[in-house]
Amino acid sequence: MRYLANLTASRIVLWCYLLWYLFFCARYFDRKPGLWLTSIGISLIVGVALLLSTWHPKARFLSWTTFRLFLMPFCVSSFSALVKDRHFTLVFAPRPWENICALALCALFCAAVWSAKLKRARSDPACSPPAVTIP
Repeated sequence: MRYLANLTASRIVLWCYLLWYLFFCARYFDRKPGLWLTSIGISLIVGVALLLSTWHPKARFLSWTTFRLFLMPFCVSSFSALVKDRHFTLVFAPRPWENICALALCALFCAAVWSAKLKRARSDPACSPPAVTIP
């Protein structure tokens, strides 16, 4: 609960991106190893490039931020391969109910975050009211 209560707006958005990806990944899962191996390869190439472009001497190599530099290209490449020729518009499925379900997952997550922030604010008088802050 403390993790949720301390999430910033940017982290909430990242979690919603992941929920959207996982929903459609589950809906359109493909067992072909080539798809996943290609996504891993792209993830390694782009992840290293992102790491090099953001590296500074005081950076911790094994952090969640570094992990995300590799995870995002993996998700993007596998998502695009999974939905290829399925008539998606940008990242939206052709069936409205699928988009509504994915959006509902994000809304439930945001409600859980808001609830955790509200609970923290009520239990700690020094805390400000629940607000989403941008880092």
